[in-house]
Amino acid sequence: MKKVITYGSFDLFHEGHYKLLQRAKALGDYLIVGVTTEQYDNQRGKLNVVDSLMDRIEHVKQTGFADEIIIEDHVGQKTEDILKYKVDIFTVGSDWIGAFDYLKEYCEVVYLERTKDISSTMKRAKKYSILKLGVIGTGRIAKRFVPEAKYVSGINVEAVYNPHIESAEAYAKQFELNMYTDKLEEFWEKVDAVYIASPHETHYEYMKQALLHKKHVLCEKPMVLKKQEAEELFELAKEQECVLMEAVKTAYCPGFQQLLSVVRSGAIGKVKDVEACFTKLENPLSRELTDVKFGGSFTELGSYVLLPIIKLLGQSYGEIEFKSMRAENGLDIYTKVHFDYGDALATAKAGLGVKSAGELLIAGTNGYIQVEAPWWKTTSFQVHYEDSSQDEKYFSKFLGDGLRYEVSDFVAAINGFEEKTWKLTREESIEMAGIMEVFLQQKECINKEW
Repeated sequence: MKKVITYGSFDLFHEGHYKLLQRAKALGDYLIVGVTTEQYDNQRGKLNVVDSLMDRIEHVKQTGFADEIIIEDHVGQKTEDILKYKVDIFTVGSDWIGAFDYLKEYCEVVYLERTKDISSTMKRAKKYSILKLGVIGTGRIAKRFVPEAKYVSGINVEAVYNPHIESAEAYAKQFELNMYTDKLEEFWEKVDAVYIASPHETHYEYMKQALLHKKHVLCEKPMVLKKQEAEELFELAKEQECVLMEAVKTAYCPGFQQLLSVVRSGAIGKVKDVEACFTKLENPLSRELTDVKFGGSFTELGSYVLLPIIKLLGQSYGEIEFKSMRAENGLDIYTKVHFDYGDALATAKAGLGVKSAGELLIAGTNGYIQVEAPWWKTTSFQVHYEDSSQDEKYFSKFLGDGLRYEVSDFVAAINGFEEKTWKLTREESIEMAGIMEVFLQQKECINKEW
């Protein structure tokens, strides 16, 4: 008897799950299905699981394909199960190609082609359905999105739009998407929500069109470059009863949220200074350093360094001052922004042509917090006191590229959990757009003189 084993969350059970189990069963005589616990899903980065473990087991059972159902709850269990049950074939979907090759030492490994269109669900939990999402833009950050989205339950990336059809086609082929197009109206018909990762200056129009078509929007930072545009779009989202979120991934990651909680607990007293620095050495020929109007260090990285300042000190600052070092084409390769809050100070530093330590420092009346680079992927931070024996260090996970956290909150907000939007509020996004607008106005004046 040939034994086959497969694993999954099987949340919001749909046609894709059904067909995978059907094909897994066809590989042998006896199919063992491992259903993961919610705790293990969270540990391995699978977020937003909706159905209970018992419901998910029952959905697998009802297919009739599973001869035996087991529970997966810890790292390394797959190897244990293969040996324990004398398994001949391990199989999962093709979106995991290569991830389980290490199991070839113990049995045959088969990657089954996944079902691309899963919009027709067999079973839906409560009022939740599989969210059909489309991607606008096919650049670097967009290429990180689909691999991250697969870790979020309740969402399926269905389509991609790019005005250059060749780019859309290549992206769809790379990520096995069901549809690609260079026609927006065709795109809107296929999706419930969009992730916008196009060039900065195109964000506003894409968001406006999406919201007018009643599509939920998750937009890369900076969301827009003018305060009035941000205000308009959030108001439109409210009118259309749509979710609009800005994708500053740091805001949604567990470590950064833990950091904010420690500060707000009063552990270092009253915050008096925040210094946030993010620098990287970019290729001089890249878009970021050649797009004279919309490129530059602060436009590219400013959202990250503004985030902890706005979150911790708020929006009621007095004076704000920009200082930049510029390349020959006038673009800033390093920018410092100084904030005066009256009873507190802050400095944001962003650079694409100057490399710095890249720390986040939060100074308080009782102590300070130091977060080493890359603090925007917060995995640990240290609380320092006058008495160093009282120092504490905190640790947290930052899985993959971190986009799964913002995607998870986006899906949850769409499903009615509006409290998920507090991690980056509309007011904070609007404020950051206003700061970006002031910077670009000053930059334009300088460029005219350049």
